[in-house]
Amino acid sequence: MLDSAARFFRDLDAGVDFCSLRLVEEVGESLSVKNGVVEPPRRHRDLGAMVTVIHQGGYGYAATSDLSEAGLLAAIAQARQWAATSRERSVFDFSAYQPSHPRGRYIGRHADTTADWPRRELLDRMLAESAACGRDPRIVDWSVNIEHLDVRQHYLTSGGGEVEQRFRMVIPGLMATAFADGESQTRSLGGQYNGYCRQGGLDILDAAGLDGSGARVADEALQLLLAPNCPTGTMDLLLMPEQMMLQIHESIGHPLELDRILGDERNFAGTSFVGLDMFGHYRYGSEQLNVTFDPTLDEEFASYGWDDDGSAAEKVWLIRDGILLRPLGGAISQARAGLSGVANSRACNWNRPPIDRMANLNIEPGDKPLSALIGSIERGVLMDTNVSWSIDDSRNKFQFGCEWGQLIENGELKGVVKNPGYRGVSATFWRALKAVGDRSTFTSMGTPFCGKGEPSQVVRVGHAAPACLFDRIEVFGGA
Repeated sequence: MLDSAARFFRDLDAGVDFCSLRLVEEVGESLSVKNGVVEPPRRHRDLGAMVTVIHQGGYGYAATSDLSEAGLLAAIAQARQWAATSRERSVFDFSAYQPSHPRGRYIGRHADTTADWPRRELLDRMLAESAACGRDPRIVDWSVNIEHLDVRQHYLTSGGGEVEQRFRMVIPGLMATAFADGESQTRSLGGQYNGYCRQGGLDILDAAGLDGSGARVADEALQLLLAPNCPTGTMDLLLMPEQMMLQIHESIGHPLELDRILGDERNFAGTSFVGLDMFGHYRYGSEQLNVTFDPTLDEEFASYGWDDDGSAAEKVWLIRDGILLRPLGGAISQARAGLSGVANSRACNWNRPPIDRMANLNIEPGDKPLSALIGSIERGVLMDTNVSWSIDDSRNKFQFGCEWGQLIENGELKGVVKNPGYRGVSATFWRALKAVGDRSTFTSMGTPFCGKGEPSQVVRVGHAAPACLFDRIEVFGGA
């Protein structure tokens, strides 16, 4: 059906300055084993199109699940009506915007394979990990999940642009909760929000360490149950990639989204402490901080060849040697702000318009092995895997909690501590970055659940990072 709708649009004269059609098909299935019991598989298929019209300085769009000729013509008419309504009433005159007309094809990692989804094999592996999780009576709740998605997108423009993109994604998850004496502790594989999501095939399960994780995760939950609370005080903080994912997301990704900076998200998702006048000179972090927008890493969760407005994706440095260089702004926001941005105009599906979103937002690795990072710490805490977060609506003041903590004293890892947390201010926290782990500490993580926009959109985001060491951070425990 996508192909027939694309053929119809190619031959159509919409009678407007610019018209685009973004067709999206998503097919997925989720498998789950809960407390040793296989739950019914959940399958879904979603198919539809978004039409965008720019005409005489106005901008409008309309979505439809009716991909017949009549359905597409109705959507074009509705988008054209909205463009006429918005003309001379918008915050931006779209006659000054030059849309692109890209041509090409992007096939994500393993997205061109036709192998069946091996449910029986996967369920056997999941049942084995579930059994390993539940062997101790203090483990009171545990689950193993695997989801896969196949996504196909077709983007066409009235100027002859045509892009096809295909993606395959696998999202594993496992967690166990231990309970005794009125207290519970939860430990997970990659976080309770499926942080090991990536593009690719079943090799993702091996990369995430699914096999053997049931016993390990359950054991760590039991260790946390018996551990003392994390100490409170100002000390060194070593964050591992599973927590760095959240730190990057909340205190770099969201503050740098250009539509936030321009005020578009003020009603719902908030604003940003970053201003338009900061780019090119503002010291966002120490000289150790190097941040890139990179949708070209084929295994990362939000890799693609073109964004949803047709801009070609490439690796771009957002922060280099601690200096803020450019925002996370797509082509329309760039035209509004007069700043260079990136190809990050993204929609969660066919029934939402593209807005400025994170994609793969990464911290580049440094030159320190993990042993050197730990060895340099006189007194501090290693923290991994986010469990809670709180940050103000300008994405500046924050407080984050982690699942796992370990004391570090005189350059050595000591005992496990529970309920570890830390707080800071984005504008100064990154300036406390004093060492960055090398490639051996670098891990590709992500989240399927980044929310933003009115109406709300939940998109997939990738964050790769090494272990990072911060100087004199306010740390606290649960006591």
